[in-house]
Amino acid sequence: MTATPDTETLAQLLAASRHAVVFTGAGISTESGIPDFRSPGGIWSRYKPVMFDAFLRSESARRDSWRLKFQFDESLRAARPNRGHRAVAELVRRGAVTNVITQNVDGLHQAAGVPDDQVIELHGNTTYAHCLDCGERHDLAPIRAAFLRDETLPVCGNCGGLVKTATISFGQPMPEAAMHKAEQATLACDLFLVLGSSLVVYPAAGFPARAKRRGARLAIINREPTELDELADCVLHASIGAVLGEVVGVA
Repeated sequence: MTATPDTETLAQLLAASRHAVVFTGAGISTESGIPDFRSPGGIWSRYKPVMFDAFLRSESARRDSWRLKFQFDESLRAARPNRGHRAVAELVRRGAVTNVITQNVDGLHQAAGVPDDQVIELHGNTTYAHCLDCGERHDLAPIRAAFLRDETLPVCGNCGGLVKTATISFGQPMPEAAMHKAEQATLACDLFLVLGSSLVVYPAAGFPARAKRRGARLAIINREPTELDELADCVLHASIGAVLGEVVGVA
């Protein structure tokens, strides 16, 4: 890839930063073959999402939710971290990036090598389940086997509560601890790097502007324009893996 003024600017911003934060959306994971839920042809254009209150009150809705989850798993199961994920992990390993705030639920940042305590998952994680009452973590393998056999709904062996995939559903409150940690990281950073987010899903999309108002530099890599492009110090409408991989020096 030939260096351009924009890639040179990104390299300079990263070199000058001491406390960068990375913010990722669906665009980084589509490069691993995971479909974007919200795009035309995505899962939410073909299936009606199960609202959180419906999940709580209805066995039928819970079965619909688990059917959708295991259908999504078919595309997730084959996914591996791509060059963009590896570049982010390398920046974290070097100490250039303090936290990765992500809207994704696929666990690919951790799979690429980012320590779990440095990944802030705003929408949860689809690679495991948890009890909505006591918080007990549950492995998906036995849940999947029982559900695919006869659509048995999981219950918590610890307290008997409802078990749900550890993602944030429509209508479910955002996780307070993750939102607080993301806010603290945003306010402390000197560079906020957006990767593959359209920046339209709030409140998460408000973090880049907050970082900018606090004096941080803002860089955006996204295939399509975003509403914050005019606010950013560097914008690249290109492949995340190609651009960031080249700048960071990761294959």
